[in-house]
Amino acid sequence: MKRNPKQKRPPPAKAAQARRERGKPAAPVRVAAVPERAAILDFLRASGGAFTLDELIAHFDLKRLSEQEAFARRIAAMTREGQLAPAERPGALRAAEPAVPGQRAVPQEVQGKVTAHPQGYGFLASESGGPDVFLPPPQMRGLMHGDRARVRITQEDARGRREGALLEVLERGTTRVVGRLQGRQGAFTVIPSSPRQPEVLIPPAERGGARHGQMVVAELMTPPSGRSLAVGRVVEVLGEHLAPGMEIQAAIRAHDLPHEWPAAVLREAAAFPAEVLPEQIAGRADLRHLGLVTIDGADARDFDDAVYAEKVRGGWTLWVAIADVSAYVAPGSALDAEAAKRGNSVYFPQTVIPMLPEALSNGLCSLNPQVDRLCLVCEMQVNREGQVSQSRFYPAVMRSRARLVYEEVAEWLEKPGGKTGVAAERLAALKTLHEVFQALYAARMRRGAIDFEGVETKIVFGPGRKIEKIVPVRRTVAHRLVEECMIAANVEAAKLVERHRIPTLYRVHAEPDPDKVALLREFLAGRGLHLPGGARPRAADYAVTLAQLAGREDAGVIQTVMLRSLMQARYSPDNTGHFGLALTHYAHFTSPIRRYPDLLLHRAIKHVLAHGRPETFGYSVQELELLGAHCSATERRADEATREVSAWLKCEFMQHRLGEEYTGIVSSVAPFGLFVELEDLYIEGLVHVSTLGDDYYEFDPRHQRLVGARSQRVYGLGQALRVKVARVNLDERKIDLLIVGQPREKKPAARGRKAQAPAPRKRRR
Repeated sequence: MKRNPKQKRPPPAKAAQARRERGKPAAPVRVAAVPERAAILDFLRASGGAFTLDELIAHFDLKRLSEQEAFARRIAAMTREGQLAPAERPGALRAAEPAVPGQRAVPQEVQGKVTAHPQGYGFLASESGGPDVFLPPPQMRGLMHGDRARVRITQEDARGRREGALLEVLERGTTRVVGRLQGRQGAFTVIPSSPRQPEVLIPPAERGGARHGQMVVAELMTPPSGRSLAVGRVVEVLGEHLAPGMEIQAAIRAHDLPHEWPAAVLREAAAFPAEVLPEQIAGRADLRHLGLVTIDGADARDFDDAVYAEKVRGGWTLWVAIADVSAYVAPGSALDAEAAKRGNSVYFPQTVIPMLPEALSNGLCSLNPQVDRLCLVCEMQVNREGQVSQSRFYPAVMRSRARLVYEEVAEWLEKPGGKTGVAAERLAALKTLHEVFQALYAARMRRGAIDFEGVETKIVFGPGRKIEKIVPVRRTVAHRLVEECMIAANVEAAKLVERHRIPTLYRVHAEPDPDKVALLREFLAGRGLHLPGGARPRAADYAVTLAQLAGREDAGVIQTVMLRSLMQARYSPDNTGHFGLALTHYAHFTSPIRRYPDLLLHRAIKHVLAHGRPETFGYSVQELELLGAHCSATERRADEATREVSAWLKCEFMQHRLGEEYTGIVSSVAPFGLFVELEDLYIEGLVHVSTLGDDYYEFDPRHQRLVGARSQRVYGLGQALRVKVARVNLDERKIDLLIVGQPREKKPAARGRKAQAPAPRKRRR
């Protein structure tokens, strides 16, 4: 809803006269700040009418272009989130919520995108905003994951959770299904590799030469209905079911991940020289004398960022140098179109689908050691309180002194003795960086940012791509050091473009849903804990609760539940802040090789450096709205694909362990059973409720537990159990477990040993 700068709005005097004639409230006394959402809704409800964007701008007397643009973004966000709704008059908006307190307006019909759940039910995300609509299994029989559909609201509970019935499929989101071809007595079906996709019936004449047991891609000819399976034809044979790497090939096609480079993209990438040319350096700052280094994981292949710091009076100068991808990928080019389509790189175990061709991602745009590279630099003055007192951005040329690994840096900082020569010089530079980190991290703690302590895992392969083991990858001081430097640069980048009113994509993280907060509070109360902050807790309130977990055996479980109460971060041109980091300004600046929003931000920064005006920037707010939604969706798509590959590999790993017993921790509780994470394996399996014995178990969502109606036996989150591997279904990515012997009964839930507590899955910032 970007306002056309050429469109003239009525003079304030005439607008006020028109309002008086219509009986509307007179314009208020001019205020400098853009009105808050509550003020906008209060005005609309009090007036009882509908207004266009220009009329609202006139009413709130927003004379500055920056105020008008910020106001337009706020109106767009309120419309997107369902607070405002279109009126009958073209271009006019009204308050979507009723003016009568306590009254709830329930739309009769809603349309949006369907998300299918492996258990057979689904949800429809409304395109006009508001809560998702629950679709029970009978309504999902004619729907597929990704469909756009129109549903009728059949009921709504006191908390506003809506249930719907299918009226019409507007657009199919799935045209192909990937899975294993299964043949029985002349009948063939494709068992989908993704639990969200439907089973497909294949007529014998449409097998495409595929054999029973092979992985195939089936194109749908007839979608599923309430009475029949989908019908399709085999269009691609991927290979044998358990062939090495098949899980990745299946995930690529199941999630429609772009993985082949168009010829035009390869031609553009091949046209670049192998090294930086002297004429490319002209006009750039020369930072080749600085001791910039990259610090990444041992298996990293593309290096976006390099860091260096020096002590100065009152603090430090910190340089964060980021690969200048925008110097090579121009708007409107084939490279740019493909990067936008992909949205981000996708990282599988031992395999990556990059956003950019290898000539750029691993070559010219990667800050490899001892070679010249073009970069965009954020140079910051950090005081001893960890505050960035001043920052500036500029294009530069750099030469990384070394490619360092997290574990190596952590060891050097923790055990600095015995370093000589180059190592001693490098250690001194790292110590300075560590001092900057300590100041930045202290400031982070003071502002109350949430800091979950999680353990990620890494799959270690042996010959033939067979899993040898799954090992924890713990965050070291080096991980934290790089993270704080990147956060500081991201904040300064967001402030720069907002200060100059250049539209961009911010990384926003909304406040948690009040219903989820209420459930979290009840869960915490059952464990003797409290989340302060009332109905709208701040990040600092979460941090207070997290601080109380130190030394508790159930800390990992509690962190997991707290994490699940938070919203997902996303990309948006409307800067609403980042809840988890407790920041008012945050954008992704530091990874343009693997994230398209970072590349867009680089272009915005360069527009600022060139003294460009907001109206001459190459992207409108509307375009960025679409790009933000697309990039948020491609990020979720990548997460889903990588989770499916990980689940496949873990099931394959457990196929040879049937009958083996393990100690595990209940990591999640559902009405149908207990998910148990196996100790030291970091693999999750399901104890189905039907296997819990001769009793009827009721699900208690408030305390995350199952309670036996007769025996009163309790199975709760965090409880330690001895389980046996009963069955592994590779097609469905399921591991079924059985409880061995009698579990330890503790009410409301038992605490396992500290080493057994499952780690929370970290959300991306």
